Amino acid sequence: MTKQSIFGRISTLVRANINALLDSAEDPQKMIDQLVRDYTNNIADAESAIAETIGNLRLLERDHEEDVQSATEWGNKALAASRKADEMRTAGNAADADKFDSLAKIALQRQISSEREASAAEPQIASQTEIVDKLKSGLNGMKEKLGELKTKRSELLARAKVAEAQTKVQDAVGSINVLDPTSELGRFEDKVRRQEALAQGKAELAASSLDAQFESLEDLGELTEVEARLAELKAGGTAAPQQAIEGS
Repeated sequence: MTKQSIFGRISTLVRANINALLDSAEDPQKMIDQLVRDYTNNIADAESAIAETIGNLRLLERDHEEDVQSATEWGNKALAASRKADEMRTAGNAADADKFDSLAKIALQRQISSEREASAAEPQIASQTEIVDKLKSGLNGMKEKLGELKTKRSELLARAKVAEAQTKVQDAVGSINVLDPTSELGRFEDKVRRQEALAQGKAELAASSLDAQFESLEDLGELTEVEARLAELKAGGTAAPQQAIEGS
């Protein structure tokens, strides 16, 4: 039963359509890994069963060879005994002649028995030889399928890596889309614009403060001129425009 189940699995696995299995699998990579394990285990079981079958065939062949050789040997013994009986009979020794004829008959019976055993084994040997040939062919087919599975696995992993890389590239490209205000580059640009606006605000504030300081200086100059003119009035002069004073 064990051999039959293994041989049945050989036939099933050799006929298996790998592409169809992968197309129907939810996770092709896990499917391939499981198939590789199954094929590897089944190949090991098949090799053991086939080795046992070959061993039994070789035993049958050796037994057949021994039967054929035995039939030949008994045939030679029967011939020798028959010739000896003829010699004895020619010499007038009928008793010994009959004795050797009896030995020849026994040898012939052994020869016939060996020939029958050899003939009976021949169909079984032919059948077992055909089975072994088919099993060897099936085992080779399994090994080819295993190689195909391993190749498919490598191809699938490579494709998965390429797809993953493409996805990452697309995600990266999407994250720096200059037309998308929500992208990373858009957010960074917005941050820079806010910093620029802040700097501009601080510059304007600083400029406003500087203008105020200059205005205070101008006010101070105007007050100084007033004080000068007041002093001149007290001295008995007249308040003349600064330009006229400077001209004199």
